[in-house]
Amino acid sequence: MRVALAQTDCRLGDVEGNLADAERIIKDAAAQNADLVVFPELSLTGYALGQLADDISLWPDDPRLATLSKHGPDVVIGLLEDGRIRRHNSALYLSGGTLVHNHRKLYLPNYLIWEERKHANPGQHLRAYDTAHGRFATLICNDAWQPMLPWLAAQDGAELLIVPANSAAKLTGGSFDPAEYWHDLLTFTARMQQCWVVFVNRVGDEAGVRFWGGSRVLDPWGSVVATAPTWEESLTVIDIDLTAVRRRRREIPLLADARMGLLRRELERLMLESGDD
Repeated sequence: MRVALAQTDCRLGDVEGNLADAERIIKDAAAQNADLVVFPELSLTGYALGQLADDISLWPDDPRLATLSKHGPDVVIGLLEDGRIRRHNSALYLSGGTLVHNHRKLYLPNYLIWEERKHANPGQHLRAYDTAHGRFATLICNDAWQPMLPWLAAQDGAELLIVPANSAAKLTGGSFDPAEYWHDLLTFTARMQQCWVVFVNRVGDEAGVRFWGGSRVLDPWGSVVATAPTWEESLTVIDIDLTAVRRRRREIPLLADARMGLLRRELERLMLESGDD
């Protein structure tokens, strides 16, 4: 399977322009025989939604979105989804003009400069999904920082985790380095869930924030097998072997003994003690 990492710099609020750029990039990836093109989080709308006066959310069945996947490769694209009453930070998996899966971001950060809960509602489901190439799952940016979500996706059969992101460069004078954290997190995720991980981050400057890029692919052993440059737009294409997931999971069966009953009992106890229902 050939995957293309579309590390882009979108324009805030310019949906039409971002759609045109995405279509151009997809055609470029198709010329390189890509099977799947992955774009960053909110790649059609931009991130600083609070600075926009207009509602730029899109319906998942917007025909312009379906068109993106009619050039050959499947497409994962990020947008602000119009969910009628609610809006969602969503990533759509499109194939042959059809919506295969819609992942709505589950954990919306609301600290430092991030104010996602002001503009979107969290999703309510995590599902792996079948494609023509294999069984995948999508985790949007901060979703991947929640340890249980990659595990749940792997338990649901995901062989490849797709992680679109809007990760900014160092924000404070402290020791927190997002690029370093992402490296360690993605390595741990690939090794523990024994699956491929495709991380696609954006680049560019928006609302005083600079996004660093550094998109990458990790194999089921946790090794980085492809890396995009930092700070600049790029299209990185790599071949991956999904059968390596079964091989790795057979070598060391970390996921086989899930003990779902134990987890259910302990989660129910914690929910009861915390009052979180």
